[in-house]
Amino acid sequence: MIKILAFETSCDDTSVAVVNSDYSVLSNIVSSQLKHAEFGGVVPELASRLHLKNIMQVTKLAMDQAKVQFSDINAIAVSVNPGLIGSLLVGVSFAKSLAYSIKRPLIAVNHMLGHLYSNKIDHPELEPPFLALIVSGGHTELVYFHSKDNFEIIGRTRDDAAGEAFDKTAKLLELGYPGGPIIDKLAKKGNRNFHRFPRALKEKNSFDFSFSGLKTSIRNYLSKQDEKFIKVNLNDIIASLQIAIVESLVSKTIRYAKLNNINKIVVAGGVSANSELRKQMYGEVSKIRGQVYFPSIEYCMDNGAMIGAAAIDKYYRKDFADLELNAFSKKGLRFI
Repeated sequence: MIKILAFETSCDDTSVAVVNSDYSVLSNIVSSQLKHAEFGGVVPELASRLHLKNIMQVTKLAMDQAKVQFSDINAIAVSVNPGLIGSLLVGVSFAKSLAYSIKRPLIAVNHMLGHLYSNKIDHPELEPPFLALIVSGGHTELVYFHSKDNFEIIGRTRDDAAGEAFDKTAKLLELGYPGGPIIDKLAKKGNRNFHRFPRALKEKNSFDFSFSGLKTSIRNYLSKQDEKFIKVNLNDIIASLQIAIVESLVSKTIRYAKLNNINKIVVAGGVSANSELRKQMYGEVSKIRGQVYFPSIEYCMDNGAMIGAAAIDKYYRKDFADLELNAFSKKGLRFI
């Protein structure tokens, strides 16, 4: 059984994991950079400096928790794109140097593919074909997988991703960062029908997403209200905003599934932790007598375990990177 040491540094979490070839997670250490909260969002230069500071210690903790030595490791995997270029470079440089020093193959992993493979940790039996909704702070894509290495992009965001809409709304309301978990918690206490915010790109033949108009809509809405109104109705406003995001994600996914007789749907990415998204997706998928897969909450956010999981198939295909590997920030599942 192979063991993969995996690195994820695409944004503001330094994560290192050891994963077995049966998708068992032997360790998954995540060092979150709480320093960014005071700025209301991630500061790229600060993120890369904190990765540099933390990555060696996080690696040691991951190895110790997994009870392995470098001699037990069969390959080194690392997230190479998309993400903040400075942050990615820290992980890639460290992984390359380690692969060279211990003479192990290097595996490059697309960050979004990593999110998709987070589902394999809890559902190792999961195999294509399936329709995947990958939705996070910076990415929103609807992808149909014919097989593991044959897929087509059905729809993508034309501007802001769903996670950005959550974070930017939280910033407008001074709720804190990251905004997604805060909004999810407060929305449970609110009335989602309090105000109807717009759902963009509702055309039947469009499976792209757009959330920048929603962000503008809530900003304009808040600017017309006084502070007391916002305070009294905060939970209702947030619940109304959340359902606008969720309905857009769910409706397009289900519509494509119905049109193409697809009954297996996989959801991944940071926003897959959202309780309303889970509730709505489970409900709609049950209507078409299908199956829907979500990762465990701990694997929804950026983590090394998902990168290790995505590297397993590449290891068996001997799809290895050379030491000239470089990080790049271009968005999209297809780019690697």
